[in-house]
Amino acid sequence: MSDIITVGWREWFSFPELGLESIKAKVDTGARTSALHAFEVERYQQDGHDMVRFLMHPKQKNTSLVKECTAKIIEKRWVTDSGGHRERRYVIKTMVKLGEYKWPIELTLTNRDSMKFRMLLGRTAMTNIIVNPSASYLMGKPFKSKSIKTKRDI
Repeated sequence: MSDIITVGWREWFSFPELGLESIKAKVDTGARTSALHAFEVERYQQDGHDMVRFLMHPKQKNTSLVKECTAKIIEKRWVTDSGGHRERRYVIKTMVKLGEYKWPIELTLTNRDSMKFRMLLGRTAMTNIIVNPSASYLMGKPFKSKSIKTKRDI
């Protein structure tokens, strides 16, 4: 991503490599690290690589919808949340898509069931992004139908 884009304080993201079509996220310039909701996190080996399998609820206020995701583990790191609590989290690297833009980001995995957003986009993932704190969804809302293709998809 080389263009400078302006986003709102909350946006819709997707993670094609994880099979997650749309997740509402808080764009948080106060957070260093990006975080993705995950529970029943399980580490395993595949072809000599450390992998992680996890479940997640991609929609806010909906715990009946559950998606299973897998990714290669980059590392395990200590993260301090906004309440000052330290937690050791798995870190994965995956492509994120926001509107017509996509780029690789690191995500830490943590249970965000008690949080308003299933994802937090932190500063280290905000390459070439300007945040307008008074706006929301400047990059558009997710499409309702998978069968519709737009100019962005071509």
